[in-house]
This record gives sequence, C-alpha cells and structure tokens, in this order.
Amino acid sequence: MRTITRLLAVTAAAAALATPAAATRASTAATSTATSTATAATTTTPFCGIHWGSLPKTSNRLWTGAVEAARYGQHSCFDRLVFDIAKGSGSLGYDVRYVTTVTSPGSGLPVTVSGGARLQVTINAPATMRIPSSGSVTFTGWRTFRQLRWVGSFEGYTDVGLGVRARLPMRAFVLDNPDGTKRLVIDVAHFW
Repeated sequence: MRTITRLLAVTAAAAALATPAAATRASTAATSTATSTATAATTTTPFCGIHWGSLPKTSNRLWTGAVEAARYGQHSCFDRLVFDIAKGSGSLGYDVRYVTTVTSPGSGLPVTVSGGARLQVTINAPATMRIPSSGSVTFTGWRTFRQLRWVGSFEGYTDVGLGVRARLPMRAFVLDNPDGTKRLVIDVAHFW
C-alpha cells in the first residue's frame, strides 16, 4: 500500500511540476510570437531598400591624377554626384562626412554651403581648377541636393562642400574606367 501511495504522490508531484513548465513554455511561445509580430509591424522597410547610414565614408589612399570635373544627376531613390579624375598612380581615396560647418583645408576658415545639412567631401587627389568651374552650383527643385560649393585644393587633397536637404543616408565609392581614369561617386538618399 505504501508503494502505491508513494507512486501516486510522485506521479502527482511530477504532473504538478510539468504543468507549470508546459504552461510557461506555451506562454513564452505566445509572448515571443506576439513580440515578433509587433516588431515586424513597427519596423519600417528602408526607402528603396537603402541601408547606407549617415556615418563617415572614408578610404585613406592617395591618387596622383587631378580632379577634372563634377557631374550630378537625379535618380528615383537618390541624388548622385560624380567626380571625374584623370589618370594617375596610387589608389583613389576620399573622406565624405556630415559636418556642422564646411571648412577650407588650408586655413580652416568656414565656407558657407546652403542646405539643412552639409557634407564635406575630401578627394585624396589634387585639382588644377575649381570644381565646379563656376565655384558653386545651386540645385533648384532637386529632392535632396541644395548646393555644391568649391572649397579648395591643398597639398594633394581637394575639398568641396555639398549642401543637402537633411542628414540622410549616403554612400561613396570609386569606379575604375577602362582608360585608367577614375570616378568618385557620392549618392545621397531622398529619405530614410
């Protein structure tokens, strides 16, 4: 009789212990599913699938070919700025970052650039003329770009200021042309 009573007591204790664990697992699974669903509902898909961010984009290399021109265009998801750079040696480097004030590389003096946010673009290559040749381009009616402003070329580095609507995701990269020239491409998204 004692053995049966003991067996029933052990079985009852095991059932009592197992029931809260199963309930806890079910509750945890339900909570986890609800949290995942809520997270999926509140997470927004980046505009055009852009995941660039707004932190500085840099490459610490030096190129001997001169910066020759700047071109710009509008795309459905971003505005694009392209610098054409002549043949040279080395590897083309750059530093593209959001700044409070664009500054001149030689003197450190501020350079006024229109826009809600400003990018200081440093190309690790010299320039023999102002880029753009007028010294400044205003982008009227563009979704992101506001103004491109020549800053200067000093000791093998060329600086320009790019005014944009707000601090938005951006990227920078170098393209090699078949003829040995290079292009520095800077894209700034229209939205986050």
